[in-house]
Amino acid sequence: MTWVLRGYTALLFTFVFAPIFFSMMFSFNSARFPTLPLEGFTTHWYETIFADEDFWRAARNSLIVSVSTGVLATILGFCTAYSDYRYRFRGQGAYLAIILLPPTIPLIVMALAMLAWFSKVGISGQVWTIIIAHTVLTAPFAMAIIRLRLNQIDASMEAAAWNLGASEWRAMREVILPFCRPAILSSLFLTAAVSFDEFTIAWFVSGLNKTLPVHVLEIVQGTIDPQVNAIGTLVFLTSMTLVIAAQLSIFFRLQRSTR
Repeated sequence: MTWVLRGYTALLFTFVFAPIFFSMMFSFNSARFPTLPLEGFTTHWYETIFADEDFWRAARNSLIVSVSTGVLATILGFCTAYSDYRYRFRGQGAYLAIILLPPTIPLIVMALAMLAWFSKVGISGQVWTIIIAHTVLTAPFAMAIIRLRLNQIDASMEAAAWNLGASEWRAMREVILPFCRPAILSSLFLTAAVSFDEFTIAWFVSGLNKTLPVHVLEIVQGTIDPQVNAIGTLVFLTSMTLVIAAQLSIFFRLQRSTR
């Protein structure tokens, strides 16, 4: 059974990563169309996108949106996770269900709802409207990660801090936050990565302030452009860097806790 599981895992990774590998490979192909064998090696497509003002504008928007979303979603996720851990109140189950609802809604439905609401209040087509929409989408992920971390804390640690004279805010600062730091960092990187990659909602609510995924769609409409492979490679590397950073933050914490 071991070799069957290993074979299945290998096929699964091949199915997921083969398109990404070929996209990265074709980004260095001198031919305009993706063909095998490669016609020749070139960095022309990277030079083209780096000289494109629209690319840099979209990259700046994506960076602003992903960083802002990561920070806001992590703050909201921590507050929600701590309130669920610390307090017991009527309707707590419904409270959690509503908070965890956004990821279960189809993205196209959420995008249309966001567009309708932003248009109704007259704030559509701004960078910060993308940030709001992405924060709504990603905050439940941050909440889930931090809440799992809080499940591991000894409940008596916070009470001991209170008994020793610490205020609730000081106990939060010196007990809860240090304990949750790996989960907070992981949430920050993960939500930023999700926001950086997200396309559907950004396409509906961005207006003229397009992000990199929206910029890619505009390039590929009606044509085949190797610039897409180059942009996709950069987006993939950025997202993977954020995800790996999130995993490392948890890994190193676990390593220190087992010593």
